Amino acid sequence: MTNRLADTLSPYLRSHADNPVDWYPWGEEAFAEARRRDVPLLISIGYSTCHWCHVMARESFADPQTATLINEGFVAVKVDREEHPHVDGAYMAAASAFTQNLGWPLTVFTTPAGRAFYAGTYWPPEARPPMPAFRDVLAAVREAWTQRRAQAEESADAVTDALARAAEAAPSALPDAAALVTAAEAIAAREDRLFGGFGGAPKFPVATTLRLLQHPLIRRDAPEATEAASRALTAMAASDLRDEDGGFFRYATQRDWTVPHYERMLTDNAQLLDVAVDEGDEATARGIAAFLLGVLRREGGGFGAAQDSESWIDGARSEGGYYRRPVAERAGLEPPAVDGKVITGWNGLAIGALARAGVAFAEPEWIAAARAAADAVLRVNRDAGGALVRTSLDGVASPAVATAADLALLADGLLALAAATGDASWAVTALVLLDDVLRGTGGEDPLLTAQGIAVSPDHTDGDLPSDAAAVAAAALTAWRLGAGDRYREEAAARVAALAERSLAQPFAHGSMLRVAADLVAPPRQVVVVTADPEGALARAARGVDADVVVIVSPAQAAAFAAVGFELFEGKDAVPERAYDCRAFVCRLPVSDPAELVTAR
Repeated sequence: MTNRLADTLSPYLRSHADNPVDWYPWGEEAFAEARRRDVPLLISIGYSTCHWCHVMARESFADPQTATLINEGFVAVKVDREEHPHVDGAYMAAASAFTQNLGWPLTVFTTPAGRAFYAGTYWPPEARPPMPAFRDVLAAVREAWTQRRAQAEESADAVTDALARAAEAAPSALPDAAALVTAAEAIAAREDRLFGGFGGAPKFPVATTLRLLQHPLIRRDAPEATEAASRALTAMAASDLRDEDGGFFRYATQRDWTVPHYERMLTDNAQLLDVAVDEGDEATARGIAAFLLGVLRREGGGFGAAQDSESWIDGARSEGGYYRRPVAERAGLEPPAVDGKVITGWNGLAIGALARAGVAFAEPEWIAAARAAADAVLRVNRDAGGALVRTSLDGVASPAVATAADLALLADGLLALAAATGDASWAVTALVLLDDVLRGTGGEDPLLTAQGIAVSPDHTDGDLPSDAAAVAAAALTAWRLGAGDRYREEAAARVAALAERSLAQPFAHGSMLRVAADLVAPPRQVVVVTADPEGALARAARGVDADVVVIVSPAQAAAFAAVGFELFEGKDAVPERAYDCRAFVCRLPVSDPAELVTAR
């Protein structure tokens, strides 16, 4: 059997390289083989820190008899959802036609053209009613394909057509302040007042929702909603969801935040770092930063995607056993593995969060870590032509295409790094990436496009902001920093296009609604021009409530202005001045720290 997974750039695929299943990685070769044999594709999607992916691998994909059934009746394709998010998104949307229990591992059966005609998630090796045995599923799907093929293909066509129609969206108007307050209050009404957070079990951190509720507009007009966010963070930080070393787990299986699902994701922790900064919770922020720098940071400066839930303890695989030990007792144990994939967009989240936290809590090490991660991603995550790709592993770039969210999240992180360091070059690089996105770069998986498989865009927030929300947020950040009104217009267009559905389902659209709130409230921008970045005026500026705080030398202010950032124009002539602006209209500059108002 040809081993096609061992040399891939995905730890998840490599972990399946020794399976008796004749796996193919995602690519045209698998589709060509399915056409040659005239058999369905079995597309199995997961990721390296997914507990139930590990379980199904041990129970079914490592079993020779199950592997024989797969190899005889299907072309098997293994996909890392973190490497190919659009493939995951396309087949997750298709799977929703067959099951409401969506998650990973995701198992999708498709025609040789890649169109789904049946799907599910985890199936056990033996029947556990109401779940059938995986072998029985394989037999039933193979029978359907060989004996009722027309029906299967008709089902596939119906799903494909429905997803194509779902991709169409009609634009609407921008939400006003009243509509956004109503949306925030609707979210707050779902608060679990006993244990904090939202909903029952399983209970997730929902960082994108918390960030909406922390917005200054909501804090002013719906303070009870902001208080719900504060209570959620306090409850999570004091619960089993937070490990002793400061990092947060993916979710809790119980309503009271106990019995975590022990994997720890870069996405969750980067966004919760921003939540902690907005809350002014320094202890929680320091714990998260320590986890990012001490556990997820890879050689070269980038951040790995996640830390596994499982590890080896006393010769056996243990789910969560490492984390259940006190930190003092872990020294002699092998820690759970880190998925070392350096994902472009996810690193953008970490770069931005560390830059902002480093400013807020006067931690230059965090800003330096953000700078090193930015250098690593921009240097390594590129194809032969120089274009950014989705991910890299151990310094080798993957061929997986970067998504629009990847480029936008990285651009937003670089803009935060520019503000934190006073170095305009980061902002220039950010605008190059953002302009590429606005021109349509960062798109769908080319194989999906070649097979004619429509990707119905998911405009809801998952473990990070949606593509549209990420692009809108980066564009608005660029405008606030002075890059030009066209960036605000780009943000507004994306918000308007999705406003109706976002307001109808606010819990699922926190990122987009936060951008909408940014558009309603004129930004406060504080620029300090000083030769002493640690002086009293700079320290006072770091403590103000503002959307943009930048501390620059006269030369740095001139450099920002020279590359087109109008917020800095005319501010380089006299040092030791603080400029307090509202939507680019600045008050008279002050030199006395006491004259710089903290509140908005």
